[in-house]
Amino acid sequence: MTGSLSALRLIMKIAGQELLETILVYKLPVFTREEIQQMLNFNDVSLKQTRFYQDVFGEGRVEGRVEGEAALLLRLLERKFHPLPESARQRIAAADAETPLVWGERVLDANSLEEVWG
Repeated sequence: MTGSLSALRLIMKIAGQELLETILVYKLPVFTREEIQQMLNFNDVSLKQTRFYQDVFGEGRVEGRVEGEAALLLRLLERKFHPLPESARQRIAAADAETPLVWGERVLDANSLEEVWG
């Protein structure tokens, strides 16, 4: 392991930290973030400041927000139009990121699912 660690440190100096992190993520997917940090002697601050980390973190935030909005919309529709047909669940699952927000606003005044869908 010491030879591998020395080789990785040399590559890191030559290729740059961001490139190495990308390689590690794609080529060593079985390692946890903590294991990679320990191998490369990274601390949390240096890893979190990389563009790669921020891109991945940003994508995760967007995905989480969209999933949360869809879950809330399902709950609102279920409460207002119980029972909710499976087709409504499928429609929400297939929607783009912005459409559930529009539907969520329409739920407040809608008297039917057709009014929600617009």
